[in-house]
Amino acid sequence: MGNAWALYAHPDVTPHPLKDPSFDPLYGFPNGRKPRVGAERRPQTEHNGTQCRVVLPVLEMIATEEQMQSAKLSLEDRGYCAHKLLEYQSCRADVWPWAAKCHHERHDYLNCEYEDYILRLKEYEREKRLLHRKKRIEEKKVVE
Repeated sequence: MGNAWALYAHPDVTPHPLKDPSFDPLYGFPNGRKPRVGAERRPQTEHNGTQCRVVLPVLEMIATEEQMQSAKLSLEDRGYCAHKLLEYQSCRADVWPWAAKCHHERHDYLNCEYEDYILRLKEYEREKRLLHRKKRIEEKKVVE
């Protein structure tokens, strides 16, 4: 409720949640930003019946639109972590009715969703701080 009230009461310094950021994403980063894709290069485990092996990924695979359509993912699931959800769903289909064996894939998917949520919150707060800064600078120019 706080963000909704802030958007109503102070629309000039509150970012709209449904609109894209108004500032350059590289603003304030003289050396550039770290890419999001490379952040998830962790060893993965594969389960083949009774055997388990660790696979070190060379590059992180991100789900394509065709993969998401063929898996019939709903629109709200077609986000940054769709590739993790596809891995989890395929694991569940492979080992059903022992879906508890897919706890690693489920954990990876839920961690990815959490990290994505935190990054989106940080981007929202960054936009809010930059809007406050812009307003402060404009008010300072008016006074001078």
